[in-house]
Amino acid sequence: MSWWSWDHAIATLPLLLDGFRTTLLATVLGTLIAVVLGLVVAIVRRSAPGIITAPVTGAVEFIRMTPLVVQLVFANLLLAPYFDALTIGIWVLGIHYTTYMAEVYRAGIDSVPKGQWEAATALSLPHTRTWRAVIIPQAIRATLPALGNYAISMFKETPFLMVIYVAEMVNQAQNYGAATYRYTEPITIAGLIFLAASYPTSVLVRRLEKRLA
Repeated sequence: MSWWSWDHAIATLPLLLDGFRTTLLATVLGTLIAVVLGLVVAIVRRSAPGIITAPVTGAVEFIRMTPLVVQLVFANLLLAPYFDALTIGIWVLGIHYTTYMAEVYRAGIDSVPKGQWEAATALSLPHTRTWRAVIIPQAIRATLPALGNYAISMFKETPFLMVIYVAEMVNQAQNYGAATYRYTEPITIAGLIFLAASYPTSVLVRRLEKRLA
């Protein structure tokens, strides 16, 4: 038996493309969650009183120090009666990467020159307006490349969703292999699709990083 069959390669494409749509959906929505919650967490840790920042910091460190797979399985055990697996997976991905993006935002906020804070104080700007009009725009500009890199990392980690039976691309490849005993074609094509989708994005992120620098 030949190690490669074009018939199987063509036959697996519809399943893989269907799985890719799920992969892309999980990545986009998970990234949106992480981008928004990461900024909220960074601001809370930077400006809230200790009674609030302490539990937030503890939660962030706990999530960062536990494997994504464990978080997916645990969340699925708790929430499966109430939500579908894809919804659970998206939120787990988003919250997991929130902890990393929050650190990126924190570094961006710390990079804002001290004079900007002093100027806002001298102008008697309200605290919320200082954040909204002065600090956040500069912090986000400094952190865009790193946020993009984490989005790419999330895209490459979506295959972990198979542990809670989400029909993402690698899971579909595994299902095709289990049904036909042909794993080489679907796994290879899934890897090529990941490469084709992530490489141009990484190039754009590098160009953005150079432009902002």
